[in-house]
Amino acid sequence: MTQHISMSDLNRQLSKITKKDLILDVRGRDEYSTGHVPGSKNIPHPEISQHQSELQGYDQIFVYCQAGRRSQIATATLESLGFKNLICISADGMGAWISSGYPVEK
Repeated sequence: MTQHISMSDLNRQLSKITKKDLILDVRGRDEYSTGHVPGSKNIPHPEISQHQSELQGYDQIFVYCQAGRRSQIATATLESLGFKNLICISADGMGAWISSGYPVEK
């Protein structure tokens, strides 16, 4: 069962996230380039199934987008591919991250 958290939950967990975990930004490349969660990797949600092999081997994958919808779509796609280590940021996204004043990487 996929866990659902908020961006503030993700921010609280940042110090515990290791190299075995992945923060996955599923927004478009142009959105990602304007600012993203530090250390996150960008794979736009329509391309997610093409990256299945490189997503294998992570302990946890935190999936976020701008407002929550695309992260839900990407999470459902990954679930259908057999991933069970997903944490979906589904109620908010990068907009909430920025408005909360959390660190942004460009």
